[in-house]
Amino acid sequence: MPSTHSASAREIPTAQELIRRAQRLQPVLRERAALAAQQRRVPEQTVREMQEAGLFRVLQARRYGGYEMSPDVFYEIQMALAQACMSTAWIYGVIAVHNWQMALLDDRASQDVWGDDTSVLIASSYMPKGQVQKVEGGFRFSGRWGYSSGIDHCQWVLLGGLVPPAQEGGAPEYRTFLLPRADIEVLDTWDTMGLRATGSHDVVVKDAFVPEHRTHKSADGFAGTSPGLAINTAPLYRLPFGQIFVRAVSSSAIGALQGALLSFRDFASTRVGDMGTRTAEQAPVQTAVAEASVAIDEMKLVLQRNFASLMAAAEARISLDIETRLHYRYQAAMVVERCAQLVYRLFVTSGARGLFNDNPLVRHFLDIHAGRTHYANNPDLFARNYGGVLLGHDNTDFFI
Repeated sequence: MPSTHSASAREIPTAQELIRRAQRLQPVLRERAALAAQQRRVPEQTVREMQEAGLFRVLQARRYGGYEMSPDVFYEIQMALAQACMSTAWIYGVIAVHNWQMALLDDRASQDVWGDDTSVLIASSYMPKGQVQKVEGGFRFSGRWGYSSGIDHCQWVLLGGLVPPAQEGGAPEYRTFLLPRADIEVLDTWDTMGLRATGSHDVVVKDAFVPEHRTHKSADGFAGTSPGLAINTAPLYRLPFGQIFVRAVSSSAIGALQGALLSFRDFASTRVGDMGTRTAEQAPVQTAVAEASVAIDEMKLVLQRNFASLMAAAEARISLDIETRLHYRYQAAMVVERCAQLVYRLFVTSGARGLFNDNPLVRHFLDIHAGRTHYANNPDLFARNYGGVLLGHDNTDFFI
């Protein structure tokens, strides 16, 4: 790999500086939020500013200009962006986490994407919708996928598909397939109540060829045997794929709840209701503010604790036991449900004045509830599996 692509230590900002850069974007993200929702996409200028700030490089391999930082930095940046605009934070999370996954693929895939420009962005839809046919050197690949967040800003896309079993009666093999923009068609389908600016449109592929080296086996991600690990040796890339990805679609809700709380405090501290009562003096309002504040702190602490444990295991080259991984998986799934309940409390204690769209809390309320609909953020699914394992049943989830 040409040395011009590698990031030297002196070129890499500190974690604190990257987080400050994200925080400095907050005022313009708030200003652009309404227009972004109207246009159903994060503005190109916002994506360009995040690129210029180096935010997408946090988890990217150093050999391709990345910073190889701790996931904590990635999630802190995402939560900082979400305080101002959860849609921006959402596409940041799902796009930037792909730079991490690229380190797991055969290095030829990274050369295909970043050989000329290491700032190129990658979208995804991991739904196993691909029709796959094995051919010499790779696969013929077709299908239609939904919910490809931020696809308008990306030149490559990772799409899910099932490789037919080699033997009759065998199980299909789940993989993600990496395709260039030229091989896909984007259908404008995203018109939603919340997370409107994520532009999570449908993607169509018609009989494209995908070489073997541009695929990634889910089983390798679970077992830590991905081919890219031979060249990307940092402990960061030995983290379980399931653990790092699911937090990329839940952590923005924590930041959005923080933004909602700050907006609500500004609103409630000065408002006098139609019946002449100061909002800040009402017991339900005080309780809702306290509960949201404490919950934000708790959810951040759990996130940091879990990844400290995961990173320690990666550095020691050991794998955490299944129960611990399921425990962490369930905690990730609980985040958006919990945030939705807490932002609801803030919303209803705003009174009728909170209904108006010029109330910033409304956007946070809608965005958090939209994020709750993501498959990975359904706690009921993961509670049943985790509880079943604790009661002696077999584990049925390997995206952990």
